[in-house]
Amino acid sequence: MSGNIYKVKLTDIFEGPMDLLVHLIRKNEVDIYDIPIALITKQYLEYIHWFKVMNIELAGDFVVMAATLTHIKSKMLLPANEDDEEQEDPRMEITKPLIEYLQLKSAADDLAGRSLLGENTFKRNQSDEDYLTDQDEEMIKIGLFELIDAFQKILKNISPEHLVDLTADRISVKDRISEIIDIFEKQKSVTFNELFSLKADKNDVILTFLAILEMVKLNLVRMAQHVQTGIIRLFYL
Repeated sequence: MSGNIYKVKLTDIFEGPMDLLVHLIRKNEVDIYDIPIALITKQYLEYIHWFKVMNIELAGDFVVMAATLTHIKSKMLLPANEDDEEQEDPRMEITKPLIEYLQLKSAADDLAGRSLLGENTFKRNQSDEDYLTDQDEEMIKIGLFELIDAFQKILKNISPEHLVDLTADRISVKDRISEIIDIFEKQKSVTFNELFSLKADKNDVILTFLAILEMVKLNLVRMAQHVQTGIIRLFYL
């Protein structure tokens, strides 16, 4: 398989560095006003490393954020200046932009669910989340980083016996998308794990993941997670 098949530009797909920070804060269930900066920085850098291993190209903003977090972490290690009692918490350098980002994102999400009727009039789009409301069980929308977490678990469970065969002829991401669409044509929705064969090697697993990312980017599928079980389901649109 040629190397460019595994090349993915994250900027062309989903979310940015702020979304990753929000994901980590929610994942660790921490207060945005009391961020454990050492922990969040460590986990953020682990994601950056994972992207590089997966040959996923990052926008420069991700690297800038990594440098910012590292700088804040270093400032937190410095002894407090007793002469300056009003010295601002170094973490506010990231907390303030995060709060502003969440406010803007909330407003944008609200407007995205409406269609323009007139200059100042909006109407809710009825079809955007029908795939959630039609479900018997409670589901919530998810983003890129929840999907990555689920994929990392799949990678860890690959049997050592299923080694990567670099000499084998392999299909492209486009071909894998066609195969997945064939599955969706029959089932309309499948769980994320169902798309990965237990007998697949690492290359095939990665290929499937990249195909799913491309399908989400093209708005061919929507992602949702079961509230109680955490199972991710993909819906074909």
